[in-house]
Amino acid sequence: MLRFMPVGDSMTIGSAGEHTWRYRLWRHLRGAYGGPFTFVGPRETLYDKSAEAPVSYAYADPDFPRGHLAGWGEGWHHLTPLIGEAVRTARADVLLVSLGLIDLGFYTNAEQTADNVRAFVADARAARPSVRMVVMPVLHNVRADQDAPFAAQVARFNDLLAKTVMDLGTDSSPLLLADPSPTYDFRADTYDGTHPNEAGEHKVAAAFADALWRAWGLGGPYAAA
Repeated sequence: MLRFMPVGDSMTIGSAGEHTWRYRLWRHLRGAYGGPFTFVGPRETLYDKSAEAPVSYAYADPDFPRGHLAGWGEGWHHLTPLIGEAVRTARADVLLVSLGLIDLGFYTNAEQTADNVRAFVADARAARPSVRMVVMPVLHNVRADQDAPFAAQVARFNDLLAKTVMDLGTDSSPLLLADPSPTYDFRADTYDGTHPNEAGEHKVAAAFADALWRAWGLGGPYAAA
């Protein structure tokens, strides 16, 4: 059984009524991956905007393995201290990570965020030395479009992230940088400038799926389902 753990911020946890990119990727892998697999993690809920808390199970389609380590308003800064125990407990084989927007927006600069990436990788490996990781760059959003200093920090971090992934990858615990769709556009693929709508969910799922397929032969080219 191959165990995937989605790790992320509000774009990964999703909110009440959504499918989430996690669901879209599960649907894809269910048809494309030839062996048993599941999604794992210490959390299962969506964020409930009315309650301002991650307490909702109101998925648009709840019939899939909903385990994850994602939180609304959480970043590398928040999840790095949790990743070791989460990986150890769930015995995660592959981490699917989409973090950084929150960090750069509120907590750490690009260099400090890259330091947290290194600590995250070290703690995940301490828990499971063979763990594999696919990491998504920070996607362009409405704030980056309107705030030039923030956009510069995003660009700087994405450069550092690519270098970090290259530097830290090993044969026993490979790291992979996902390649977001060149057509991803926050104007068309989000409902508020940041959070994916249906089209955006598919594009995020596709970036992870295509990385898994190209690098490790897991699954196949993404087809929306």
